[in-house]
Amino acid sequence: MRRKNDILLKSAFEEAFPDLLRFFFEETDSLFDLDRGFEFMDKELNELFPELERKGGSRFVDMLVKAYLKNGMEEWILIHLEIQGEGTDNFAFRMFQYWYRIYDRFETDIIALAVFTGGKNQKRPTHFYKSFLGTEIQYKYNAYYILDHTEQQLLSMENPFALIILAAQKALSADKIPEQELGEQRLTIAKALIKSKKYNNEQIRRFLYFLKMFLHIDNQEINIKFDKEIDILTKNKHAMGIIETIKMITREEGREEGREEGREEIKTEMVKSLLLDPSFDNQKIASLCKVDVSLVKQLRQDLDL
Repeated sequence: MRRKNDILLKSAFEEAFPDLLRFFFEETDSLFDLDRGFEFMDKELNELFPELERKGGSRFVDMLVKAYLKNGMEEWILIHLEIQGEGTDNFAFRMFQYWYRIYDRFETDIIALAVFTGGKNQKRPTHFYKSFLGTEIQYKYNAYYILDHTEQQLLSMENPFALIILAAQKALSADKIPEQELGEQRLTIAKALIKSKKYNNEQIRRFLYFLKMFLHIDNQEINIKFDKEIDILTKNKHAMGIIETIKMITREEGREEGREEGREEIKTEMVKSLLLDPSFDNQKIASLCKVDVSLVKQLRQDLDL
């Protein structure tokens, strides 16, 4: 479950990246040339840290993004984003390690941001410091915890990215509250996005897809109520058509993650779910799910998509 949600959260961060920048950095619109878009450099990030793959590490929740500045020149910077759950052992050193490897490779400015998504007791280091016999180094980076803002504060913000943060908050307690309550919370977030009128129909559809997968509910009555409410708000009875076809990942989530067979089946289900969204191409799905692109192509063929 955790890994599936990490993938979904990373995808949501990518989808809403301009608003993500605006959420964390007030000077975004005056600093960045948003019209030039962004380049998500997953391949380059993996190349910088091959040892983590060999040790069984995961790159699911790391992002390296190329963004352009508004200075009239083709300068570019790298934004390194960390979405970090519970495990933060040696985290500050890893952030520093990321900085010097990225800087050594690209020799460009780097904005580093750590987004902590764990529980209230999660350690959230904000800097790395090392000193020995007069030689010292201190590395600070931007850090944000998803509970830094209250639900009321997030709902009152004009930035739709605040609703992704709110969804991440609700995910912390998703397995501790009744599904009925979770359903109401999910609906509140969906209504806030639609009423904000900040996104077009396609962006709304993609956000709702994320929301239903991220805050997954088994009870079909609650899901039907959700869909009906959305139909009323969007005045489009077919707006949820593609979402209705999504097969929620439930069978394998209860399996012990240590079993190789279980892990592979979970990945397969993830691929199948993402294939149902036409905005994800084969290469992107393969990168998100850490599978060979040939598997993605085969499953696409099997599903006749």
